[in-house]
Amino acid sequence: MRVLVVGNGGREHALAWKISQSPRIKRLWVAPGNAGTALEAENVSIAADDIAGLVAFAKKESVDLVVVGPEVPLTLGLVDALANEKIRAFGPNKAAAQLEGSKVFCKLLLRQADVPTADYQAFRDADSAMRYIKTRYPNEREKAPVVLKADGLASGKGVIVCSYRDEALEAIDRIGRKNEFGRAGAQMIIEERLEGPEASVLAITDGKTILTLPSAQDHKAAYDGDKGPNTGGMGAYSPTPIVTDELLETIEDKILVPTIHTMKRNRKPFRGVLYAGLMLTQSGPKVLEYNVRFGDPECQPLLMRLKSDLLDILEATVDGSLDQIESPVWDPRPAICVVMASQGYPGSYENGKIITGLENAAKIPDVKVFHAGTKRMDGQVHTNGGRVLGVTALGDSLAIAKLNAYTAVQAVRWPGAWCRKDISDKASEYLASLNET
Repeated sequence: MRVLVVGNGGREHALAWKISQSPRIKRLWVAPGNAGTALEAENVSIAADDIAGLVAFAKKESVDLVVVGPEVPLTLGLVDALANEKIRAFGPNKAAAQLEGSKVFCKLLLRQADVPTADYQAFRDADSAMRYIKTRYPNEREKAPVVLKADGLASGKGVIVCSYRDEALEAIDRIGRKNEFGRAGAQMIIEERLEGPEASVLAITDGKTILTLPSAQDHKAAYDGDKGPNTGGMGAYSPTPIVTDELLETIEDKILVPTIHTMKRNRKPFRGVLYAGLMLTQSGPKVLEYNVRFGDPECQPLLMRLKSDLLDILEATVDGSLDQIESPVWDPRPAICVVMASQGYPGSYENGKIITGLENAAKIPDVKVFHAGTKRMDGQVHTNGGRVLGVTALGDSLAIAKLNAYTAVQAVRWPGAWCRKDISDKASEYLASLNET
């Protein structure tokens, strides 16, 4: 098969790496790719949001399957444009991609499907949002446990968690007046702040059959102990002991199945990856958000554990025959991904730093360094983004997987490189709490 992967992040490197292992691959491209994807495939200098350029390339090269990694081309209608040219693509069409492209759309869908989620209000301007907060929390120093969300796509940064009234008002100002998130903030949501551990459950679906993947847990906050601003994700591990088999069954029955059925009833059938970001509250799991693609960095540890041919799964999804393939086989060992970032991220940062030690990290058993924000220039790999690498490792236990990952992290260097040091510690703490009880 001739396959094109769209995107240039760590997720796309992981997808290209896994797809390249299929015996059915004849030729593999990544557009635009990075220094890491160039090790697995041929990079093509077409931007992920260049819909016309991607369609033209797929036609010219007689591509059999396009695998769309990021959310932006999905919400722009890349799958629809390819379908018009009778080119198969893995991912939801533009209408279904609204589940991630618009938080207001998502909330309305969740309400219609009777899927548990936080109570919310939607606003089209900052003034009405501020009036709502001031009316609900009349005292200036009053606690206000709410979450502010820009309606549109904001690279994982359009969510502001607040504890007090003044924080909520400042968040409204940032979204609705200062336009910190651009057009994504044309509408905003104010929702109740849920309490509990977070978990990610991803499912691949052809619109009829749902293939639920092993659980994972992302680390959104920038710094150890979940401190600091939200990021696109500073690391992830799979599986998480917080999601038991019984809980996973509940998530399928109460969240995934009604969502897919309601999308179908609304004539927006969903095909691709449905990613449920969940808060495990005392009253059960509730949806924080939906993404319509593999998570980044959750994709990296999940694909490290996948033993089956990913291409078979992707193709069956596109062809509507997921029920006809064998269940995927997973490595029973846990996997951890630690994101190494540029100094200043998630704020401003500089590109162009030379990365050293990649060869040494690659020699460590059960380790794969996935590239995200990298670029090869003059024979050397340079930083080219905020999240630069996703150092991913397997281990016979969570502790060994963590040791392998951080051993590889220590082998890689560039000026200003940093990472969280506590990826997967939540699992250890959870297991310790179970032993105490």
